[in-house]
Amino acid sequence: MITSSLTDLNHFSQSVANRPINLTRLVRFSALLVWLLILVGAVYGQSSNEANKEEEVVISGVTDSTVFGMGNPIRIKGTVKQGAIAFGSDVIVEGTVEGDVAAIGGSVVQLSGAKINGDVIVIGGAYKHLDAVPQRNAAATTMMYAGYQQELRNLMRTPSGLLKPSWSSGYSGSRLLAVLFLFIVALALTAAMPGTVSRGVTRLQLTSLRVAVIGFTASVVIGAGVVACLRILPEAISALVGIMALFLLIVGWLFGRVVLAAATGRWLQRKYVPFGKQSESVALLIGTAFWVLLTSLPYVWPFVVAMMVVISLGLALTARYRVSWRKPESSPTF
Repeated sequence: MITSSLTDLNHFSQSVANRPINLTRLVRFSALLVWLLILVGAVYGQSSNEANKEEEVVISGVTDSTVFGMGNPIRIKGTVKQGAIAFGSDVIVEGTVEGDVAAIGGSVVQLSGAKINGDVIVIGGAYKHLDAVPQRNAAATTMMYAGYQQELRNLMRTPSGLLKPSWSSGYSGSRLLAVLFLFIVALALTAAMPGTVSRGVTRLQLTSLRVAVIGFTASVVIGAGVVACLRILPEAISALVGIMALFLLIVGWLFGRVVLAAATGRWLQRKYVPFGKQSESVALLIGTAFWVLLTSLPYVWPFVVAMMVVISLGLALTARYRVSWRKPESSPTF
């Protein structure tokens, strides 16, 4: 049974580069996948044009502590001794702030005559001032990153949205692009290394538990090693170690996803897909779409991603070895 499985998997990987792709069936399946994504987005989509009424938090008089804002804009009319920070909203300064002013997913607005003595930090927004030369401390600095303003604003206001993505048209489009990109990567990697992918699929089917144990151990060792290097070694060496660890994670992640897509797609193709049963490209497309959709499920995707990272590391670290982990044959009894 094991020999026939190995033969079938070797035939699967080696025939990718030799067998022509059935473009008609591939185009039909891609159109069906696009239609399903659009249908899911239409059912679960949320309108992004609904504007929520924001209620300002007005700070008057003298405040000795730091002012915080969660989703509601902060308007400072008096004097704040420490500083002000807003998450998912703006900080509007009409009076004086002795410390730093920061906004994540919002902007910092310094009105005419207002004074900020500390630094200004803006992530996902902008720093605006009405005076030609704002009243700032000469030694203070300004740090601003204006990208992903709406995304950061929504995330700061509703942190649960990170675990529960909304099926809007933009999110559905990004998922579709992820399917197409990973499918192209899977085709290229399978054509370039058919034997390695075949051994990975075989190892995943025969010794998945051991692969998971190796991947989990490797992730713990890599994480602990990177943290130790950052604390002990010089900056240049620790940065090199961090880059190498990141490169290993990226390569292992891509290789593991291709192996998972090949194994899952072949199984789904045999069980549930009524067409293209001999097409390896259709199997890769089905497997890639399955894992992309699985990582898009609310509240479930962090566990799926963690499981994929562990298995991918295990597959990457055992990719050069041939499958030799077989159950020992029972000794004959006399």
